[in-house]
Amino acid sequence: MAIPKPGAKVRGSTTGAPINALLDLLGRRWALGVVWNLDEGPSTFRDLQERCGGVSPSILNSRIKELREADIVEKTDTGYALTERGRVLREIIVPIGKWAVHWSEEVFKYHKPGSERVLSDRYRANGGD
Repeated sequence: MAIPKPGAKVRGSTTGAPINALLDLLGRRWALGVVWNLDEGPSTFRDLQERCGGVSPSILNSRIKELREADIVEKTDTGYALTERGRVLREIIVPIGKWAVHWSEEVFKYHKPGSERVLSDRYRANGGD
């Protein structure tokens, strides 16, 4: 599957607005999970697979390839890591994740086990509110 690119038709936009291209990319299975789970620094493929709950190797490989092409993830000597652009993106995503936890609990009365992690001080220190 081709990477969504601004200026080309993407899911949700016939004009390829940059935000739609980014949301199309991040909306792919495990793309956001890869970005989220690279918060602790470089990770080998196997370690990242474990952090992502045992995602299949083919899906993880596809997402890494797409995120590398989008300059969000890079391959280093010690494994896969977020690029500077990826770290900035993650800082933007953390507050959205916090917002989503509150929204889901307040509007839909849904509490996902483990969502406390999103609200923890560790994430607050990494760009959250």
